[in-house]
Amino acid sequence: MCEGSRDVAASSVSISPSSPCLFWSITGVAIGPCKRVESACCELTANEYQEWSLMFKEANSTLVDREWRIAEVCQRLEHDFEVLGVTAIENRLQDGVPETIEKIRKAGINFWMLTGDKQNTAIQIALSCNFISPEPNGQLLLIDGKAQNEVCRSLGRVLLTMRITSSEPKDVAFVVDGWALEIALKHYRKAFTELAILSRTAICCRVTPSQKAQLVELLKSCDYRTLAIGDGGNDVRMIQQADIGVGISGREGLQTARASDYSIGKFRFLKRLILVHGRYSYNRTAFLSQYSFYKPLVICFIQIIFSFISGISGTSLFNSVSLMASNVFCTSVPVLVSVLDKDLSEVTVMQHPQILFYCQTGRLLNPSTFSGWFGRSLFHAIVVFVITIHAYAYEKSEMEELSVVALSRCIWLQAFVVALETNSFTILQLLAIWGNFVAFYVINWIFSTFPASGTFTIMSTTILLDNYASHHCSRNGSGYSPEILPVHIQTE
Repeated sequence: MCEGSRDVAASSVSISPSSPCLFWSITGVAIGPCKRVESACCELTANEYQEWSLMFKEANSTLVDREWRIAEVCQRLEHDFEVLGVTAIENRLQDGVPETIEKIRKAGINFWMLTGDKQNTAIQIALSCNFISPEPNGQLLLIDGKAQNEVCRSLGRVLLTMRITSSEPKDVAFVVDGWALEIALKHYRKAFTELAILSRTAICCRVTPSQKAQLVELLKSCDYRTLAIGDGGNDVRMIQQADIGVGISGREGLQTARASDYSIGKFRFLKRLILVHGRYSYNRTAFLSQYSFYKPLVICFIQIIFSFISGISGTSLFNSVSLMASNVFCTSVPVLVSVLDKDLSEVTVMQHPQILFYCQTGRLLNPSTFSGWFGRSLFHAIVVFVITIHAYAYEKSEMEELSVVALSRCIWLQAFVVALETNSFTILQLLAIWGNFVAFYVINWIFSTFPASGTFTIMSTTILLDNYASHHCSRNGSGYSPEILPVHIQTE
């Protein structure tokens, strides 16, 4: 006994006196947007089953073309079936699916529909959810054929039409079934890859789970970032192959939700996931990654400049414990709290999905922005070191005192950088940015009270100096403009 769709089962059943009436009823059900499943059976003798079982075990254990061998063995058995009945399940879209697809399209994201449904059902679903545009605003091209030459002609015709209409505002999409797709991927992969680059919308019907994964791999080879979303066990391989996998947990189980990177309850939640959370994540990751390079580079450049003054002796300007404590407790907390930063409100982003274009072009995270942060770190290191050296050029002081002053100025400077790069302030961000100053002075003050620390009484001596505050304020003003450099001029 077996079950399958009408197109597959029709070639395997035997015609009986009751079959015409049954097929007429199946055709009547096919008028609506329903998924149809037929049930059929046939009788096998013990010898026939034993012979077929041996062939199936041999095909299942082969290492080359296993799926094709299993399909060939199954076709030997699937003939002369007697139809038992037919069932139909109505296809109903979830709430918000057309609006979600329309919003994501405006953000410059292309859509491919990979389904196991028959061609007519897939097209009807695509029209109902605004996946493709009806005539005359849209045009639907068909790639079909069972033989290699038929697929070649059909693929060439569709590819030529795509090249001609690529500059037109008309919405052009193509439809391909599983048989034609298998031949195209095997014999005409280069032409199909060009077609995938030219098209913004595609419908692939009657595809297997392995073909879904192959299509995702093909799009990744075209330098596309792929996101796969599904709700059934047939979509697991596709989701795992994509750069980002999203599983919809629903009536078809939790297989995709467990195999995916993100799990959502409804398809309409994808709009918020991409437009809001995806964009916020990109902005925060861009700042965090580049600031993580900027912060240690400032210290490294100061050490490099100091090495020229110290005669390349290998002496470190900063105390290792103070440097480690400031890096862990002072400069890291403001950056971690920056995950709460929002440059635009969620309502604005949802109303204007075109804002996502600059994320796709990488305007906030690219080699030029990294060069800008590198240049900023070099300039800030020069400013901090020059002002610190000039402040103590004509005074008797220990190197530990110079180290504390330079490190405190780095803390202030990096806090101002975080404040300038922050778009929206919350209470936590304000406490993290300006509270790190209190943490820096308290930690170093406690540390300088121990005689064995190497900086005994240095913190209290430095803070109580009359010129500490004045030089510190002058540093804050000159940290962002190269024209302002305070220089001590000796007068008689």
